[in-house]
Amino acid sequence: MIVTLTDFGESEYLGAMKGMIYSISPDSRIADLCNNVSCCSVREGAWILYKNYMFFPKGSIFLCVADPGVGGQRKCIAARTKDYYFVGPDNGLMHKAMAEDGIAEAVALPAEGASKTFHGRDVFAKAAAMLDKGTKISQLGPKAEIESELDFHLKGREGEVVRIDHFGNIITNLPSIGKSSYMLRSKKISKTLVFCNTYEEGSGLFAIVGSGNTLEISVKGGSAAEKIPLKVGDMLELL
Repeated sequence: MIVTLTDFGESEYLGAMKGMIYSISPDSRIADLCNNVSCCSVREGAWILYKNYMFFPKGSIFLCVADPGVGGQRKCIAARTKDYYFVGPDNGLMHKAMAEDGIAEAVALPAEGASKTFHGRDVFAKAAAMLDKGTKISQLGPKAEIESELDFHLKGREGEVVRIDHFGNIITNLPSIGKSSYMLRSKKISKTLVFCNTYEEGSGLFAIVGSGNTLEISVKGGSAAEKIPLKVGDMLELL
């Protein structure tokens, strides 16, 4: 199974990438993890992958593209971890998930002749299809070291906004500490948030533990992102 994670939305770029896969491996199954990563947001894509890769069958191949440096100096890579494969740019997008599962080997993918603006189709989709068809990863390119490491800031009760989801929930990487309320502090806001166990309990802005087991800022029936001026990468405290 090939699993896509991209910032392509429902554009022709996603369709063309899938077309490349099927032209090489017609029997492949393709599942979409998320193709609505915010444009070029490597951090957001990395969080989505890190919190969701383990729900897919072992042996799945993650085809990942959030690549503001496409055509530049960053490498194109394919990697095998303990239970999965990852294909995409060496820009930190896949690092957190790969490191957690344990990187076993990585190779550099050749990009000669590929569109300098569409490695997703010409390099990554092609490599993912070949892996799914049974090609050994060592046949895709020379051995390589992963150069770009990405982690999320977490120091005490200071963390960061890692995602703003479809519903406008502001997702942080901060764990719950079992409080009935939290003081939200950032450069942009200072506000007390009541903690709720479910969305049904909520009223106005509140804090809740989301499916990634970290604190989120939410509004019942509305968008927290429309009420609080926070974006992905912003530092904040939940005390």
